[in-house]
Amino acid sequence: MRLRIFRARSTSQALAEVRRELGEEAVILGVTRSRDGVEVTAAVEPAEEAPVPRPAAVPCPGSLAWHNTPPALLDRLGAGPLAEALERELCFAPLPRGTERPLLVAGPPGAGKTTTAGKFATRALLSGTPPLLVTSDSNRAGAAEQLAAFARILGTGMAVAPTTEALVKAVRDRRPGQPVVIDTAGADPFDPEEMARLSAFARAVDAEMVLVLPAGLDAAEAAEIARVYAVAGCRLLLPTRLDQARRLGSVLAAAWGGPLALTEGGIGPGPAGGLLPLSPETLAGRLRGDRIAAEETAA
Repeated sequence: MRLRIFRARSTSQALAEVRRELGEEAVILGVTRSRDGVEVTAAVEPAEEAPVPRPAAVPCPGSLAWHNTPPALLDRLGAGPLAEALERELCFAPLPRGTERPLLVAGPPGAGKTTTAGKFATRALLSGTPPLLVTSDSNRAGAAEQLAAFARILGTGMAVAPTTEALVKAVRDRRPGQPVVIDTAGADPFDPEEMARLSAFARAVDAEMVLVLPAGLDAAEAAEIARVYAVAGCRLLLPTRLDQARRLGSVLAAAWGGPLALTEGGIGPGPAGGLLPLSPETLAGRLRGDRIAAEETAA
């Protein structure tokens, strides 16, 4: 409580001073007459000071929270060494060669599907088996030409198959043991008709569907996309732009939410060295912010 003494010639003048200085909440504790007038003792409760807000906790760079990892998965990954936790909670699988079953590259528009298909084809050629490249993308302007450019550089065959009938014929006519890589049009994961068409396309040739999804997306959105593709028959996830995205929570969310098995990651545009095999150890390194070693990019 704060006390003040007010002096004036009259009580009314003193009370007016009290109200003006201390406000209507002031309490009069006493009035004393003096030779020059009156003294009024008044008090007022001090205003409560607003609490100083504490700064919000900022996740440190490289932590799982900083990566925008979904809270439920964050709790599961918090126990024990990170690589061991990733191996426990997520699935990892090698990328098939595309000889027994064609590799079908799928994903939303702009994910990097055609570039990834070119990388698959380059790897097959470097291993000694020229692949058959197939594109079903008749929607995007220049899509077939982009894949044809890869085919010309690699000196390998290419087929355009916008229908399931054309795709079945192209796969049936391949050379024995020849790998097949199928590039598809970008499919809206939230359009049931487009996803049903994509699923039927893959089933027609018993293809292994690989979801290509760029890193750096919203984690919840990535998980929803992965679940839709899993229902369509996809089981493998290949995140692209791992060399550019800083936060990888969407990669974790998609793999866990699908669930889909992480196979490899896109780390650059180069067709000969732009894929990094993903394992619990390599993913843990990327989450910690480790730079990709030169020997890895050349793999």
